[in-house]
Parts: sequence; C-alpha cells; structure tokens
Amino acid sequence: MKLKYFFILSVLVGFSVACRSGRKVYEHSDAPLTQRVQPKPVDSVFIPAPLKKGDTVIIIAPAGYVDATKNYIARADSLLLAWGLIPVHGKHLFEKHYTFAGTDRQRLSDLQWAFDHPHAKAIWMARGGYGMIRIMNDLDYSGLRKHPKWVVGFSDITFLLNQMYANGIASLHGLMPISLTHPKPERKSALVTLKNMLFGRKLKFVIDGHPANVPGDGEGMVVGGNLSCLVAMLGSSNQLNTDGKILFLEDVGEYPYAYDRMLFALANAGYFDNLQGLIIGDMNTKKPSQDFGETIEEMVLKHVKDKGYPVIFGFPAGHVVKNYTVPIGLRIKISVSKEKAKIQYE
Repeated sequence: MKLKYFFILSVLVGFSVACRSGRKVYEHSDAPLTQRVQPKPVDSVFIPAPLKKGDTVIIIAPAGYVDATKNYIARADSLLLAWGLIPVHGKHLFEKHYTFAGTDRQRLSDLQWAFDHPHAKAIWMARGGYGMIRIMNDLDYSGLRKHPKWVVGFSDITFLLNQMYANGIASLHGLMPISLTHPKPERKSALVTLKNMLFGRKLKFVIDGHPANVPGDGEGMVVGGNLSCLVAMLGSSNQLNTDGKILFLEDVGEYPYAYDRMLFALANAGYFDNLQGLIIGDMNTKKPSQDFGETIEEMVLKHVKDKGYPVIFGFPAGHVVKNYTVPIGLRIKISVSKEKAKIQYE
C-alpha cells in the first residue's frame, strides 16, 4: 500500500515540476491554430524567345504513361513538322511503370534532360494524368535559365507551370499531344492559339458573354491553372501570391461538393482577395449541380462577387476540345460585360 501511495505522489510531483520548468502540459493558448502562408511575390518573369522554323521541340511524358497504340505522338510529330519545327522524343517517352510513364527516376531524367538541352526551344508535355508532383522538387532550374524554352501542358502539368512561375519563368497552359488522339475540326482554333503563342504572335479573344459574368476591366499577370493542383500546392513554396494578378481556374470531372470545398480552400488562403480579374475555364462535374444546390457559377461568386474586379465565366480553356492557350506569367488585359468578354495578351 505504501508503494502505491509513493507512486501516485511521484507522478504528482513530476507534473508540478514540469509546469514550473516551463514545459507545456495541456497549456491553453489564445494564438490562432493556423496562419496563412505568405508566398513571396514574383518580381519579374522571364519570357522565352518566340520559336522560328527549324527549331527543336522536345516531347516528354513526366506524368501518366503514353499509350503507343493511340498514335497521338505520331500526330504531334506531324503537326510540328507541318509548322516547320523538329520533334525530338525523350528517352523514356514510351516507358510504362504502372500508371506512370516510367519510374520517377526515368521521368525526372527526361524532364531534366529537356530543361538542360542546349538547342531545343520548347518542351511539349505528351499528357497529364498524375505524377508531376512526385518529381518536381528534384528539378534543377539552372539549365533552363541558361537555355530558356517554352514549356507547354495543362492538367497535372499545372504543378510544373506554377513551379516555373515561382522560379520566374513563363510557360503555356495549352493542349498536349494526347488531345490529338481523336482529330476533331473544332480543335483547330485551339491549335492556332498554341502555334501563335509559340511563334510570338499576340493573341486577342472576344467570346460570348455569360449571365454570371461580373463586368469590369482588369490588367495583370495571369497565373493559375488546374484547380485541384493549385489546392494541392497550398502551404508549399509553390503557393501563389495572387495579389494584383489575374487568376485562371479550370478542372474536370469533380463532384460539385469537391469544387465547393476546393474553392473554399483557395478563398481561405486569400487567393481571391486582391485580384485584378478572374477567368473561369471549363469545370464540368460528375453529377448535375442541382443535386448539390449550387451551380459552379454560384460557388465562385459567393467568394468574389463583391471584390470589385471582373469575372469571366465560360472561357474555352481546360479539358475541352477548344482548349485555348493561356500564358502563365504574361500580362493580359480583360474587359468584361454580360454580352461579351475580351482578352488581350500583351
């Protein structure tokens, strides 16, 4: 019995000593549980030189594997040749490792080789899928800075485009070779926008208005891309500073509640607070929005409608046939009304 009392007394004494020594023992704090990450603003962005006939374009697959039976790489080669460019394939382009285009090491090797290539002027990502986030933090940007080149892709490639932006290098959110699996005449305008951007021609779009558009004018550097990828980068060194920017968002095949949750995540991180404009590309859902009670437009507007900047809905970019090229890191001007929206790339 004395031993039992001695044990209890020892525990109480130890607890008291811990408190006096300054160690926290279930201590209450009035400090906030979380604080917003404050990413550093990108002061300037390097814009790669326009392509010219005879330039080399590298095709690699840093994410999902390429199905060689679909022939979209051959179609991409033919397209580049028709534009007067020379296609070159990464060593592991047709590798397959489960769902990936080779192991992480193989995909990283191809991407680093493409970054460092002394003569190529563009890197065209064969497809998205999943896998970019697994290798992006091992990239060395010194070769790309020494031999700058355009990088083109979207969807999962958003991870890379935003990391490039964080490193002060512009890129192109545009269609990829996998988009050529089924040739469609309505895709021609998307291909024209990609070609014009690569060859340095300034683009200007005038699209039909949308009833949910928020009228106004805005000017700033465009940032963003795939919504799911942007949310996955929150809290990392690649989290965006959107102050003074025009934010572009797109996604595909999510449930309405998932879109709502991700938009709240961006709102809570301050993405919508100080924009110069917002562009919403394609965002189709797995289930009708009425099953959730809000449309995509309503989900967005509850965060931004009173912010005082223009909002464009229905911009043809993302997982759609008419996937217009959006330059990440370039300045654009937008003019928005209910009847039409104008976008001009500088």
